[in-house]
Amino acid sequence: MKKWVLKAIIQKTISYLPGSHSINFLFQKYVTKGIYLTDEYFFDRLFHAKRHIASYEELCPGKPLNITLELGTGWYPVVPISLFLYGATDIYSIDISELLNKESLHTAIRRFLDAESKGVLANYIKVSPERLTALKKLDSEYESLSLAEALSTLKMKCLLKDARDTGFPDHNFDLIHSNNTFEHIYPAILEPILKEFKRIVKQGGLMSHAVDMSDHFAHFDKSISVFNFLRFSDSQWKWIDNSIQPQNRLRVTDFRNIYKKLDIPITQEENIIGNIKDLEKIKLDSKYRAMKQEELATVQCYFASLML
Repeated sequence: MKKWVLKAIIQKTISYLPGSHSINFLFQKYVTKGIYLTDEYFFDRLFHAKRHIASYEELCPGKPLNITLELGTGWYPVVPISLFLYGATDIYSIDISELLNKESLHTAIRRFLDAESKGVLANYIKVSPERLTALKKLDSEYESLSLAEALSTLKMKCLLKDARDTGFPDHNFDLIHSNNTFEHIYPAILEPILKEFKRIVKQGGLMSHAVDMSDHFAHFDKSISVFNFLRFSDSQWKWIDNSIQPQNRLRVTDFRNIYKKLDIPITQEENIIGNIKDLEKIKLDSKYRAMKQEELATVQCYFASLML
């Protein structure tokens, strides 16, 4: 049995159990090793932070980046810490699951300090000296602090919220961003989330979203390609997919259409195309056969939206 199939079966089973996210945490930690803050994950998220900030500086010139909102807190708040070091004053992150804990936050802090000591952090973000000093002080005092106190030092508020109804005031945020989160949200939920984001982002503010449209099982099982899930019909995928780490299988055109439907501009777009030869080896489900090859082969996309 292929590793991805076994993982799919286990996560599908876990999804039906009480406390499924806690059980999945243990499964990821001790079996798949999928929750560790690897170099690949850390620097990938630093790259996202760099791109969010660069787009804001380019599209919102002269406007201070103060109030930010992240969709999808996860275990390691690499992008929010990046925004803290950059100088943001109020940093919010929302999720429907409480994954962040004191240990994982400290792990992320130490990775930043390690990257700074090696001289590589400056390749990604402009670090405020005062904020770097504060981060070092937080690290030295960390054991005596609660998670809430540590987050407060980082100007961060991590909230359990339904992103479709955040309760934030209209036109509140300079920047709303996500980092490989949209691919886990089905359109019936993603559309009202984007509608809500449109309401709470400032006029002249920015929405900045990175999407990973590859088959995430391929991240774990290298015997399959990033296009593997395009073989399955919707009814078949329903039995494979799970509520813990769902994959909507939307392609770049689907995301463009959602933006168009909601009248959200795509001011900047960047795409990464996967290996066409790998795509050609897949017997596509009929749902995907009418799509252009480039649409199917796009495995990562980035949308920046200047909201006027």
